[in-house]
This record gives sequence, structure tokens and C-alpha cells, in this order.
Amino acid sequence: MIPFIVEINTQSAIPIYEQLRNQIVLGIAANKLAPGEALPSVRGLAADLGINYLTVNKAYTMLCDEGYIVIDRRRGALVAKAAENDEAVLSKLSEQLTLTAAEAVCRSMSMTDFVSLCVDSYENAKGNPKIIRGTI
Repeated sequence: MIPFIVEINTQSAIPIYEQLRNQIVLGIAANKLAPGEALPSVRGLAADLGINYLTVNKAYTMLCDEGYIVIDRRRGALVAKAAENDEAVLSKLSEQLTLTAAEAVCRSMSMTDFVSLCVDSYENAKGNPKIIRGTI
């Protein structure tokens, strides 16, 4: 069982596999999931969450492709050791952050407020929550 609560919102526009992937990434970032820690089996997690096992399989495949987990035929899915940043990862993060910054600019957010929000979000992701000044 995953040692933190995974919440799936079936009413969300975000696909369930993506919600699951995102929550596992958040769990890893906040040290709620340690490197080498076993994740539940695809079928076990699907049963626990009441979702199709193919949905969990898709999330696990994405996490494996992105280097967050490793899949071993004998031991199942395990949290991967922290990887170094490579150009592909930095490019993806830059692209996502650029879009987020553009949205902030469109909403007339000051650079100071945006940077503050970024710092707060980073600390929150690491498991060191700070008061967030807006809704994320």
C-alpha cells in the first residue's frame, strides 16, 4: 500500500492515470516515498482505488519512462533513486514553467508575487509547507 493517501477525482478533467502519476511524483518529492520503496502492484492499487488496472498500468508506465520508478519483474514497481537533471528534463520543466509564467502575466501578477509563489510551491512539494498566497 502506498504510505500516503492517493485521492482520485473522477469528476476532474485531468485523466485518472495523470492524477495518479502526479500524486506519486508529489509523494516522492515530499519524501513520503523513499528510493527503493515498493509500490503496490498494478492490480492491487487498481482494486484499492476502484479503477481499471490498465489506468494504473498507464500511470506506472509513464512514471517508469520518466525515471521516477523502476519496474522489476520479480520485485514489482520501486521508487527510483534520484536522477541527475538532463537536458530533456530541464527542457520539459522550462516549457511548463514558461506556460505558467505566461498565465501569471496574463492575470497581471507581478514578478515578485510569481517568484514568491514559485518558492512557496517548491517548498510545499518538498514537504516543507508554507502559507500559499493564492490557490494552486
